[in-house]
Amino acid sequence: TPRRPLRPRPAVVHPFDPPAQRWLAGHRGVDLSAQPGQAVFAPADATVAFAGSVAGRPVLSLAHEAGLRSTYEPVVAVLTPGSTVLAGDLIGYLSPVPGHCAPAGCLHWGVLRGRTYLDPLRLLARQSAVLLPIR
Repeated sequence: TPRRPLRPRPAVVHPFDPPAQRWLAGHRGVDLSAQPGQAVFAPADATVAFAGSVAGRPVLSLAHEAGLRSTYEPVVAVLTPGSTVLAGDLIGYLSPVPGHCAPAGCLHWGVLRGRTYLDPLRLLARQSAVLLPIR
């Protein structure tokens, strides 16, 4: 079951807003309110696919089952590529490098299936409801 990468449950600063066409501008993930130094956790079991700098910002990417890949920025990884993580494991810390929410801090969380961006929060919403008996 997928989990949120931040604890406690963060506010959504910028929601997922995919472009009408792949080459157009849009917001290909969600920005979650966070503070520099805040711990970031794996939302699901994965293998670290990338941990390094992209355009001057620290980025971490995880490869999950079913062809899903999740990305986190600006995150300083505590793992190296090839490392295996379980849902809920610490994967890194929010970097003090200003992100695109500056001056506020935030975690950009993206999810792709192949070349198609997905809304990470909708994946969380797929969790099935459990009906409890009325007492």
